[in-house]
Amino acid sequence: MNPHALAVLEFGTALEAVAARAASESGRKAILSRRPGSNPGEISRELGRVAETMRILSARPSWGPPPFPDAGGGLATLRVEGGVLDPMELRGVCDLLTASRLLAIALAEAEGEASESEPGLDTVLPHLGALRSLLPQRVDLEASLDRIVDEGGELRDGASSELRSVRGRIRSARGRVVRRLDALLAALPERFRVEDASVSVREGRYVVPVRREGKGEVGGIIHGESATGTTLFIEPPLAMQFRNELHELEREEAAEIQRILREATGRLRSARDELASAFEALVDFDTLHARARVAGAWDGTPPELLQEGDQRLAIVGGRHPLLIEQGVEVVPFDLDLEPDERAVVISGPNTGGKTVLLKAIGLIHLLAQSGIVPPVRVGTRLPIVEDVFADIGDEQSLSASLSTFSAHLANVREILEGAGPRTLVLVDEMGTGTDPAEGAALARALLEVLVEQGARALVTSHLGALKRLDAEGSGIINASLLFDAARITPTYQLRKGRPGRSYGLAIARGLGLSPRLIDRAEAYVDSGELRLEALLEALERKERDLSGALAVAEEARVASAEMQKDVAERSARLHAEERQAEGRAREAARLLLLEAREEVESAIREVREAGEAGVGEAAGAARARVEAAARALGDRGEGGRGDRRSRSRSSVGVLSVGPGASGGAGPQASPGGRGSGERALSAGDAVRLRETGAQGVVREVGEDRVHVEVGVIRIDLPLDAVERVGRAPAPGKAGREPAQLRWSGPTPEVRLEADLRGLRVDEVELALGRALDGAVVGNLPELRVIHGFGTGAVKARVRQLLSEDPRVESCRSGGEGEGGAGVTVAVFR
Repeated sequence: MNPHALAVLEFGTALEAVAARAASESGRKAILSRRPGSNPGEISRELGRVAETMRILSARPSWGPPPFPDAGGGLATLRVEGGVLDPMELRGVCDLLTASRLLAIALAEAEGEASESEPGLDTVLPHLGALRSLLPQRVDLEASLDRIVDEGGELRDGASSELRSVRGRIRSARGRVVRRLDALLAALPERFRVEDASVSVREGRYVVPVRREGKGEVGGIIHGESATGTTLFIEPPLAMQFRNELHELEREEAAEIQRILREATGRLRSARDELASAFEALVDFDTLHARARVAGAWDGTPPELLQEGDQRLAIVGGRHPLLIEQGVEVVPFDLDLEPDERAVVISGPNTGGKTVLLKAIGLIHLLAQSGIVPPVRVGTRLPIVEDVFADIGDEQSLSASLSTFSAHLANVREILEGAGPRTLVLVDEMGTGTDPAEGAALARALLEVLVEQGARALVTSHLGALKRLDAEGSGIINASLLFDAARITPTYQLRKGRPGRSYGLAIARGLGLSPRLIDRAEAYVDSGELRLEALLEALERKERDLSGALAVAEEARVASAEMQKDVAERSARLHAEERQAEGRAREAARLLLLEAREEVESAIREVREAGEAGVGEAAGAARARVEAAARALGDRGEGGRGDRRSRSRSSVGVLSVGPGASGGAGPQASPGGRGSGERALSAGDAVRLRETGAQGVVREVGEDRVHVEVGVIRIDLPLDAVERVGRAPAPGKAGREPAQLRWSGPTPEVRLEADLRGLRVDEVELALGRALDGAVVGNLPELRVIHGFGTGAVKARVRQLLSEDPRVESCRSGGEGEGGAGVTVAVFR
């Protein structure tokens, strides 16, 4: 990239803002050394790695890389055969291994959390997963180094048994020296002693403080005196003898330390590639973490990088990063350029933000191609540029004898030499610094040449001639930064497609210059320029009106959407309440059914227990209880079930109990009734139920229905539902008939099986209840309930209802040939 453009656009300052967020000095240096690349694959990979790190930080905002030292010097020593690491370098390698292990564990945990949030993806953090593979977890080396060197970089006594022994002897020798010298001080006459004196060490030698006049009494070598000169620090002859002994022990200690360091360095030399990989990965992740943090601070989103040859440009919510760093409230801009829109002339008033806009566009490209997420939002699409050229600001040079205009021309020459299809050119205040007419002509020629060379150029200018270059097929378009003329303040909003007004005279009028002066100045302005300014002013006014109308329409749209959402939520609540009410009603109906069935079963048991003796009285009592249960069921159904009342009654029916025909007219044949035999059915005929095969006795024949007694149950059936099989035997005692139960109301359908497939769980209870009623009325020993497999919810509901029904003794899954687990067989009591 062009070094002049990097300097003018303050790319280095932007890198420093990113580097300030690094956790290590090595990471900071790595960020400052980054430069824009032009390989789309490498740039996409870097931005993808930053995006994955941003994802981790969104879940763990306060998390960061573990601290690690700059181990570059130690790693360089390991590459030199025979080199030995000092204790501080060994500690640095130990801390490096600790940081590598902790970061590998943290990345694995983050990958696991990301996989839980997106279970459908095989690799949710592919880039960081690759980085994690570069982080060795050498717990053996880490532990051995920690045993040798402490956190301060000093060898521990336990580094070896020899070192512990020699250090123990050194401490003993030093203790003896101090004790003997303390005794020497105590034995000195009072006049030679210094108050509160004690043994001390100076330049590695043990000395005692003595008054000057006691020098001869002590003897030895003087190693200093006090500020007043009254006290001397003397190394006695006794101390000199012990010093020789200590030096010998210290030489042994130094030799053992050197042996330990050489041995530890040898163990690390075989792992130097792993250590180098760990250090590079830690520095790499430190830069990723810093880049992810700055992306969060800038509210940035990784942009989409366009493929080679695609020259569209779309910046959404772009902002200048250095203004964000300064805490300035930045107005974001949007810029959308088609491939054929090669040059953009940006006009508008002074202090309107044109220069900041150019620098922001340049920095967004440079940062993105350096693997740093720029301050842009979703929807940003950037083409890869191979070089950036910038001519921004006053670059006059007294030392080079260059005026402002000459400096601009020097930059223009460099731009023309390097501009091409994949270059970005940024020029501020194009054509200024010389005669306006000549400057406009030169600027126009430069723009046209840049378009011909295929470069993408963005320039700012006040020259009216450049505002009129926006012609069909020219490749040049206008853009403007809006200005609030009423308040004389810029809005910093970019508008593509029309030029901006300079507002020079309006600003002068607002600043209080004489109206007479302003009127005279306006009289000197070219009439064509005045008409253009008036047209632009009218366009701005219409755009403001349109923007206001659009804002009102957007508010109405938002309000309408909120109302629709509210209506949908209310409708959902109503549906939920209806479902709950229906469930409560269904439960109430179920309880009523169970109560009625219990009453009927109790009546049947009483009749059975009564037997032949006292049948009339027991049957009467049972009949009264059944009728009371039926009345109670009807009365309760009136209040709580509404339109379900008739359905509940039809499913329950009424059983009447009594002797004979329960108060009927007695056995009689109906002229029109006929069975399945050669003659019409009559009372006393033995018949078989076609549906179930159960046999019974005809007790009463109507026009199209017949009352059949099956065991102790009397059933009202259609004539064609039975077939005659003979005559029934006469009752055992005259005038005495078995106790009979009569089913009034719609006749339950008697079936050997109930097919519930296709029903919802809440529909199962009613269908199963009807099937059970029919089976009981038909005196069937068991009922086959087909529910299928599915999710198992219908089967579970069937099992629950059967376990709660007092008529069912047990239930089992279907056997071989019965449907297996898709069928439940209910066995009646």
